[in-house]
Amino acid sequence: MGEAGDKAFFQPLSGMEVPRFAAPATFMRLPHVPLDHARIGEVEIGIVGIPWDGGTTNRAGARHGPRQMRDMSSMIRRMHPVTRRVPFDAANVADLGDVSVNPAGLEDTLGRVEGFYRRLAEFGIAPLTAGGDHLTTLPVLRGIARRQPVGSIHFDSHTDLNDSYFGGCKYTHGTPFRRAIEEGLIDPRRMVQIGIRGTMYDGEDYEFARSVGARLIPIEEFRERGLAAVMAEVRQIVGAGPTYVTFDIDFIDPAYAPGTGTPEVGGPTSYEAQACLRALDGLDVIGADVVEVSPPFDPSGNTAFLGVSMMFELLCVMTGALERRRG
Repeated sequence: MGEAGDKAFFQPLSGMEVPRFAAPATFMRLPHVPLDHARIGEVEIGIVGIPWDGGTTNRAGARHGPRQMRDMSSMIRRMHPVTRRVPFDAANVADLGDVSVNPAGLEDTLGRVEGFYRRLAEFGIAPLTAGGDHLTTLPVLRGIARRQPVGSIHFDSHTDLNDSYFGGCKYTHGTPFRRAIEEGLIDPRRMVQIGIRGTMYDGEDYEFARSVGARLIPIEEFRERGLAAVMAEVRQIVGAGPTYVTFDIDFIDPAYAPGTGTPEVGGPTSYEAQACLRALDGLDVIGADVVEVSPPFDPSGNTAFLGVSMMFELLCVMTGALERRRG
C-alpha cells in the first residue's frame, strides 16, 4: 500500500459529491489505470473487462456485458453492509480497462487475453474480471496459473467440462475447465462446482469430473444439505492454497438473472448467491471473475447490477486475502 496521497488516488468517486449518473463510467467509479499508466505498479487488484463471446454456441450477447456492468456499477458504494469492510481502503483497486479482443478471431483473442493477464501477473496485480462468455476464463488462467495449478471454486448451472462441440471444436464456453485441467492450470482435486443443474447432452462431463477427482455439487444436493454445509465442504476442498473463483451469472435462477445466454430454472436466489460468496472469506483467493452477463436478454440492467454486486462481494474476499498475504 502507498501513502495517504496514493490512497486518495485509488478511492472511488463518491455519489455524495458527483451524481451517479454523471462522470465517465468506470468499474465502481474507480480511477482508470491502463497498463501503460504511470501508477500501474501501485495497483494491487485490477478490475478488467473482456468484451468477447466468441465461444458462445447459441445465444450470443455476453460481449456487451462489461460495458453495461461498468455502467451499473456506479450503484456500488464503499462499505460492505454486513462485514463493514471497505475494500478500497484495504487495497489499491483500479479499473484497468478492457482487453483488446478480436471479435472475428477465437485463437487470436485467447492469445490476447492470456498476454494481458501475464502482464498483470508480472505487475503482481490480482485480477477481478467481468466477462464475456465463460471461455474467457481459460486464457485468464493461462496468464496467472502457469507456474502453479490453482484451486477452483466454480459457481454455475453447467460444468463446462465438455470435451468438444460440433465434431471436434475444443474451445467453446462449454469446454474451458476441461482444457484448464488438461493444461495443468487447475488442480482437479481442489476443484468444486456448485449449483449444477438442467438438461444434459450425455453425462460425459460428469464422468470426466469423477475420473479426475473434481467435486460436483448439483442444485438438489445444495438444497438438501443447505448452504452452510455445502460451503463448509467447499472451503475444505480448496484448503489454504491459492484459489480462483469463477462465477457464471446463470448460477442464479433466471427469475433474478434473465440476462444470460444459457439460463437454467431451479437455481439459487440472489441473496443465496451473496451468502455463498461471503462464505469464502478467509480463503486465499488470488483472482475471480463474473461471466455470461448478456445485456440483450435483460435491457433493464438488473442482471448486470446483480453481476457487479457479485463482483463487489468477490472484491471484499480478495482484499481480505491480500491483507493476510501481507501479514
